[in-house]
Amino acid sequence: MSDPIIHLENVSRIYDTGKVQVPALVDVDLSIARGEFVAIIGPSGSGKSTMMHILGCLDRPTAGRYVLDGTPVDELNDDALAALRSRSIGFVFQSYNLLPRTSALENVATPLAYQGVSRRERVARAQAALERLGLGDRMRHEPTELSGGQQQRVGIARALVTEPAILLADEPTGNLDSRAGNEVIGIFHELHAAGRTIVLITHDPDVAAVADRQVHIRDGRIAA
Repeated sequence: MSDPIIHLENVSRIYDTGKVQVPALVDVDLSIARGEFVAIIGPSGSGKSTMMHILGCLDRPTAGRYVLDGTPVDELNDDALAALRSRSIGFVFQSYNLLPRTSALENVATPLAYQGVSRRERVARAQAALERLGLGDRMRHEPTELSGGQQQRVGIARALVTEPAILLADEPTGNLDSRAGNEVIGIFHELHAAGRTIVLITHDPDVAAVADRQVHIRDGRIAA
């Protein structure tokens, strides 16, 4: 694979509880090409959440090497790591993680504030992202005024507004009914068709089946 956007080499993550060491990931090798749609699938306790935290630069490996979009993660201090995360990755969460009592527009615009984007441009880009996802008439609504599917679309708009290289989705349909879940999966297909790299974390084989490639994880190891 030439120029992978994600490359893990012998990555392990061990949690030290003080009394015992718990291996969550063990010698993981994984490469994901630009523009791929990959599902990482495994049961509860398999290590997929730890994998998501490593891939998303929310945690660091105990051992091994992670290169994200050409940058060796282990060489970065915390500030540089946060900057790389902000620039390269858009997160979509199972529980949406929207700011309460805050409009959809402000929720989507918020990540841009951390990048120093002007207020006018933040609003314009947030509006464009929401309109792209069919929420042009819901911009002023707060999360409690939106359905679950609409909240997740706001979450996707927020993930996309910074134009990240990778969309990292953690159980994005887990709190949705089948219709809303199918709509979200349809959005991922459209984004992938437009060239976006998507990594989908799930325990659900039906959800994983929508990806071009499945990576099975079990007991902290890549199984297939």
